[in-house]
Amino acid sequence: MYEIAESRASVNGDRHRRQLWALPVCRQVVRLLSTRSELPESLTAPAPVVSVVADGAGRGAGVSSSARLRAGAALAGLALGWLVAVALPASPGYAHAVLSGSDPAANTVVPQPPEQVMLQFTESVRPVTGRIQVLAPDNSRADDGQPSVAGATVTITLRTRATGTYLVSYRVTSADSHPIAGSFTYSVGTPSARPAAAGQDATAAAARSVRTAISAAKTVGYAGLALLMGPIMMLLLLWPPRLSRSGPARLVWTGLGLTAGSTLAALWLQVPYTTGGDLTDVDIDGLGDVPGSLFGVVLLIRLGVLCIAPFLIRPILSAGSDVSSKSRGRLAALAGVAITTWPLSGHPAASPAPSVSVVTDSIHLTAMAIWLGGLVMLVTFVLPRARDHELQLLLPMWSKWAETAVIALAMTGVIQALIEIGTVGAFFTTAYGRLLLGKLALVATVIAVAGCARRLVRRRLDDGRPVLRRVVALELGIATVILSLTAVLVQTAPARTAAAGPAANHTEQVEQTLRTETLSVRVIIFPARTGANTVHLFAFTPEGKPLPVVEWGATAAMPAAGIEPVDVPLSQAVDNHAIGKLDLPIAGTWRLRVTLRTSEIDQRSATGPVTID
Repeated sequence: MYEIAESRASVNGDRHRRQLWALPVCRQVVRLLSTRSELPESLTAPAPVVSVVADGAGRGAGVSSSARLRAGAALAGLALGWLVAVALPASPGYAHAVLSGSDPAANTVVPQPPEQVMLQFTESVRPVTGRIQVLAPDNSRADDGQPSVAGATVTITLRTRATGTYLVSYRVTSADSHPIAGSFTYSVGTPSARPAAAGQDATAAAARSVRTAISAAKTVGYAGLALLMGPIMMLLLLWPPRLSRSGPARLVWTGLGLTAGSTLAALWLQVPYTTGGDLTDVDIDGLGDVPGSLFGVVLLIRLGVLCIAPFLIRPILSAGSDVSSKSRGRLAALAGVAITTWPLSGHPAASPAPSVSVVTDSIHLTAMAIWLGGLVMLVTFVLPRARDHELQLLLPMWSKWAETAVIALAMTGVIQALIEIGTVGAFFTTAYGRLLLGKLALVATVIAVAGCARRLVRRRLDDGRPVLRRVVALELGIATVILSLTAVLVQTAPARTAAAGPAANHTEQVEQTLRTETLSVRVIIFPARTGANTVHLFAFTPEGKPLPVVEWGATAAMPAAGIEPVDVPLSQAVDNHAIGKLDLPIAGTWRLRVTLRTSEIDQRSATGPVTID
């Protein structure tokens, strides 16, 4: 059997080094997030007589129209960011594992028919029922219809032994729930026409409508998580008892509904995303297959947590209720389980360092939810309703929260980049890297805006409150765009797999026919690039019939570069077919000369140019 390329070896070789880099940083982030802010007793005391009289009743009664406008602007920013994000050009990079090799290799010619075809991927995969097949030269099924999967290896048993060109098509799902589809050909003996069934069904990516819906569902899920965690944390630790909790309660229930709805949508959309259909291509059998994957199990756990959450959340939303430390601990444990379901259903579950990736991604999401949800609370309720003496105590503590959250986001983001990007060049050469650079630019912008807000906090609120509201609203708007961009980022192939894909799946070849009056030689060079190449030579008569050859010889030269003729070692496969190895040091147009002896006294030659990019 032919050797399978193992491009994942280099990824695995870096796993332990990345874990050593990441673990100390993770411990530091956990320490930062474990710091609790307690509400000072002075904030719970009755309002002093000398407080700003003009701000009193109006702020306690409800949300002003300007606050509603700011909240609407934040939601508009969320919608705009999502629309911009999902409008990015689609590409095959949405698959998060790649085919790293096959046996027989793509576009090669083998002398004898193999008993099976082996596909090697960079991650563990699950087959999509009925979507893995091998077509024979006559367009019939060459496989037995029962491929076997062992981790990252798929084995397809063959039942046809005819000579000619075969088409292998596949569609599988990777460990992070994303589909991988593709096709390639190989030939036995003399190549023939590619089978007419072009494999469009297997090579097509999920419909654009499905990808758009998935990005939308993820955006909604992130927004729901922020509206859940941010308001609850604010109500538990920073909310003045004087203010009503009815508005924040509506935010929390909205967040719970959005999170549950996005989870149900993800379960539904996983069916057409896996099979390559559209939004309506969902049946009972397909839905029944989803819980059999890690993705399905994790999302069902999330739904279970969301069903339990209302019983623990309700006391927090009741004004004046005393939430015991035991109840807070239960809620924190439940939130930890819920947060972990996001990384377990995405990239981190299949990363080279999964334990580190899951922990850092969970911290990343927690910091995002507290920060973004807290901003919503500030813009919608706190700044319009709170009195000056309350803000003077509350805002400095919130500023410390936000600073800790941003530090956690930055540190965990660096860890994720080290794991998923791998090299500096991948920032610029892969879609994932470019999206991450865009996210980093937005994060830098929002940090600058947050710095302005922090400076305003130190000023007298009599003068700075209106400006502070506008700055915080701007910070929230930019943060919502970051949220939308993140939803697309998690749908894009990590740079570590995108970078492996082109090298592993390089299927280009050069075909050239050298003709004389007495024969023609068909030349196939694969993969047609500098370095080691495989050469296939086929001899035919002028009428196109196979020409038996007794002895083969070939040389390659590049006179323009001063490279003299180099012998190409050849071995005979069948009467009119020879296979050889050709090492090309530079790209350009090479002059190939093929010499063949068809009898004891008859020797013929054919010469022609072959261009290697």
